[in-house]
Amino acid sequence: MGIKKFRPTTNALRHTTISDFAEITKSKPEKALLRPLKKSGGRNNKGRITARYRSGGHKRMYRVIDFKRSRIDEIGKVIAIEYDPNRSARLALIQYPDNTRAYILAPLELKVGNEIVSTIEKNIENLPGNCMPIEKIPLGAAVHNVELSPGKGGKIVRAAGTSAQVMAKEGDVAHLRLPSSEVRKVRIQCRATVGQLGNVEHDSLSIGKAGRNRWKGRKGNVRGVAMNPVDHPHGGGEGKAPQGNPHPVTPWGKPTKGFKTRQKRKYSDSMIVRRRKKGKR
Repeated sequence: MGIKKFRPTTNALRHTTISDFAEITKSKPEKALLRPLKKSGGRNNKGRITARYRSGGHKRMYRVIDFKRSRIDEIGKVIAIEYDPNRSARLALIQYPDNTRAYILAPLELKVGNEIVSTIEKNIENLPGNCMPIEKIPLGAAVHNVELSPGKGGKIVRAAGTSAQVMAKEGDVAHLRLPSSEVRKVRIQCRATVGQLGNVEHDSLSIGKAGRNRWKGRKGNVRGVAMNPVDHPHGGGEGKAPQGNPHPVTPWGKPTKGFKTRQKRKYSDSMIVRRRKKGKR
């Protein structure tokens, strides 16, 4: 895993950096684990745009991933590390004794030929790729693909290079420090996968040109001050007019750029021990 740079033969390549894909061992996906993925263009079932600046993009197929790690107490063998266009993390293709195959998120140290196991009650080794209840994971260990409700499958810590740390265990809850620096309570019966996710250089990549965002289905984000008054509260004016008053707001008049939009009384407030630090995602 490294970053590939280019000679500046064009203005775009001057700043472009991509992954070298050194960890990828299989170029074509497992056909039985693919599903069609239809694009919406940001439109809802009435044809109205509900998510702005989405259009086009390269055609993709969805990879079915076993977030629940449903093959309990069966030893699986890693037979390939693959690229997934639908997420930043890499995928590991696992083969089980009955020759069935499944995708899981690939931890950093997981290699082809390694064996992994998922359990609910047994004690297993604390090795990357192994999945077990948090109560069986030692303090200080890095985990990913963490469940929020037992048996519902991993919901958080699934992006490239991320990991949560088991900080403490009190009664039937454990304290996890998430990638955002938030400390959150999670029931110890919830399962998590050991290890940090791979492709850690993902957040260091430079897109280089607008066209690469178009390949991902993202259009350019138009500034409000460049619009007409009918389109945005910041629009209109003579020449390069400032944002004006109110300052600054969304196209629908709500404050933005630092305004907190989290609900005052949210169901998960009781599970948060320490809020995330400013500037963290």
